[in-house]
Amino acid sequence: MVNPVHSNAPGDDPERPEERTGPVESGKSEEKPEPGIYESRRGKPAPESSDNSETGKPKKKKMSFWKELPILIGVALVLVFLIQQFLARVYVIPSGSMEQTLHGCTGCNGDRILVEKVTYYFTDPQPGDVVVFKGPEPWVQNEFSTERSDNAFVRFFEQLGSVIGLAPPDEKDFVKRVVATPGQRVRGDADGKVYVNDKPLNEPYVYWEGGQPNERQAFAEVTVPPGDLWVMGDNRNNSSDSRFQGGGGLADTPNYAGVVPIDNVIGKAQIIVLPPGRWGGITDPDPQALGAPGWQQGIPVGGGLLLAYPVLWGGRRIGRTVKVRLTKGSDRK
Repeated sequence: MVNPVHSNAPGDDPERPEERTGPVESGKSEEKPEPGIYESRRGKPAPESSDNSETGKPKKKKMSFWKELPILIGVALVLVFLIQQFLARVYVIPSGSMEQTLHGCTGCNGDRILVEKVTYYFTDPQPGDVVVFKGPEPWVQNEFSTERSDNAFVRFFEQLGSVIGLAPPDEKDFVKRVVATPGQRVRGDADGKVYVNDKPLNEPYVYWEGGQPNERQAFAEVTVPPGDLWVMGDNRNNSSDSRFQGGGGLADTPNYAGVVPIDNVIGKAQIIVLPPGRWGGITDPDPQALGAPGWQQGIPVGGGLLLAYPVLWGGRRIGRTVKVRLTKGSDRK
């Protein structure tokens, strides 16, 4: 008995000629066109592959906005922290001790000031600088800190508001003007005049709340210790500064408890950023710069103008030279 042979057995199929779309040269095998090219020549779009043609890996899907948002917030908070810690920070003026240079009076919109920290990386505070500093122990022992909420969630937003200048960052931070530096002798008389090394200061920024000095203006001479500063508020009738902090304020007793360590200085107040109507730079004239005639005081400005012209002329000359050379180079290509 013979088993039946299936009709699809390879031995029973007659040889079938290969389908050819065109003449084939002798000695050469026919190359099949790539699917993408073949389809495109027939007017059909080549199928898109989900794989990356270079790496062979599937393309990564773009992250959704809601997944990116926490990352963006985290990066922003880190940047804010670094900027606040090393470069600059916005502070609120909560009191009127610096009127009228800085507004912080009762019933008015307190100024927000930008305090930059880079300046004092390279130099010490100078007379006339408006500085923000951490109050030393004699200053803060009778001060009340800002009361924060017991709720952790609310306290977080309070801290966040202090970071961006919408709330006082710390009631133990103060803003005053530098009057005397290490080694200088400072004293004040009953008329409100302040002397450094027996020379009267020129203080155009001083504001007398009430219109005239009061009887508390006189203070005994103090020689500022090394590493310390003598600071005072511009509103001399309403400022608890180096004259009075630590139990001072007596006309016959030097008050060394009121000095501020240079290491406590956070930065220099440079700009009033809010409110918009108060925007501008903070003046810092040197109150000790007396004696020099007007023509000498104008030397820096005149020198700057004289140097400005050659610098501007040289810059334009270099700009023209570079432009000509770039033009010639493009023409050669």
